[in-house]
Amino acid sequence: MVNNEIYEIYAIKYAHSERRTGDNFIGGDAHDGPMPLDYFVWAITNKKRTIILDTGFSLDTAKIRGREYLRNPGVGLGMIGIEPSKIKNVIISHMHYDHSGNEKLFPNAIYHLQDSEMAFCTGRNMCHETINHPFSEDDVVAMVRRVFAGRVKFHDGTSELAPGITLHRIGGHTMGLQVARVWTKRGWVVLASDASHFYANMEQGRPFPIVYNMGEMLEGFKTLNMLASSPKHIIPGHDPLVMERYPAVGPDLKGIAVKLDEEPRVNK
Repeated sequence: MVNNEIYEIYAIKYAHSERRTGDNFIGGDAHDGPMPLDYFVWAITNKKRTIILDTGFSLDTAKIRGREYLRNPGVGLGMIGIEPSKIKNVIISHMHYDHSGNEKLFPNAIYHLQDSEMAFCTGRNMCHETINHPFSEDDVVAMVRRVFAGRVKFHDGTSELAPGITLHRIGGHTMGLQVARVWTKRGWVVLASDASHFYANMEQGRPFPIVYNMGEMLEGFKTLNMLASSPKHIIPGHDPLVMERYPAVGPDLKGIAVKLDEEPRVNK
């Protein structure tokens, strides 16, 4: 751990969607009831650098997709003192619309993406509506333009982005989904994004219904646990429980932004 820098991590909520438990597990759920989705972007920061994980979607996309839009992710980042135009590095966990939108939000950033994810969202799999529905044509085209502008750095599997921050290809949900492992004062925290939408997906071994490779998704649950200091160091991508388990950045940001480098209010 000698060469690792210590980071603070923030989850910023920007949208919401009502769902049922049966919508969130392959095979449905025998005890069907409310189980909504929250939408987040994440900020990884210390005195030397600030890196953003995922870029969310826009108000226009929210209207098209029928999502409750609370604020633009850039506004949410501004509420914790982060100016999007100053960000130099953005990690894209995968290219689904809710993780790769807001084309102009980070005009000076290099985007970090897995080779296999770019191949996935621009290749033959996009000929199938069942697979391409969670992708946005505009977001994919924007990423292609960044490639030609020299603003994309590709990764193949596992790589170190900065001291104390590593990227790991998981796959499963999409071909090239990646997670970020971050060194904090409480140990290794893994920002799982959609490697596990909810705590329940990984804890119960029941995958979310949008899946490219079932085997990779299930093995990914094991990988998350290997990468994290403990199960309570894994942060799922869409679970409203994240906002309950972690402390708000401040009284005026309750329900908007929480600190993930602090201990959660659970013993699991």
